Amino acid sequence: MSIILSHLTLILFWLISIVHANTEKTIFLGPPAVNIPSAHPTLDDLHVDVLTPTNSAIRTHLNAQFPNVTWPHGKATWLILDDLVQGQRYEVRVCWAATQPTAFKINTYDLETVFETPELISELSGYSWSRQSPEIEDGSRSKPAKSIQAASSERQASVLFLQILTAADYYTMDKALMKHVPPVYVDIILDPFVLNVLPRSLLPTVGYIVVVSIMSWFVARSIGTWIRVIAAEPSSEKKMQ
Repeated sequence: MSIILSHLTLILFWLISIVHANTEKTIFLGPPAVNIPSAHPTLDDLHVDVLTPTNSAIRTHLNAQFPNVTWPHGKATWLILDDLVQGQRYEVRVCWAATQPTAFKINTYDLETVFETPELISELSGYSWSRQSPEIEDGSRSKPAKSIQAASSERQASVLFLQILTAADYYTMDKALMKHVPPVYVDIILDPFVLNVLPRSLLPTVGYIVVVSIMSWFVARSIGTWIRVIAAEPSSEKKMQ
């Protein structure tokens, strides 16, 4: 059994190493719930993408640029992490293709920190304005159901801002690519931990490994018994002679 556990540990480390390939992540705890006011401007008025434990993945393009004095870690993208549970551990992963060499830096901030830090609120405001389409500005497009509901009543929620800094991490003789960095195609995933120990997305993999390990133990035991029986047969024949 100890051998099986050793193999299981090795497989888990191998899986973790695969997950880390082309992946940047941050781990954090859900903050205490705060009062989300109904008066405008609300969080919905920011028009940024929202991740929740039930709507936990977004596939999108992130604007990137080479680091400079203004953006030492690249271009900033903002999201909202909503419907969290206080004290629960979460993981946010950004996954991208190896064909787009990129360096990511991921930060989480509570609402108070962002609203009381001039640099952060200015950055968030600029990103929010960049997300405003003409239809939203002139009010010709209706708000989604969640926005209407949020505006109708106050609520208590555990919420964080997610900041993703995206920097191009390559050098090429192609002047166009050096001057105009293409957006990076990514998956952004919010992954709650089960019992604050294991990311929820790894449960099927761990279950599969456990089942295979148990079956392997029974098969190995049967094969061992069969080999011992075969090895004992010549000795029995010699005694009879």
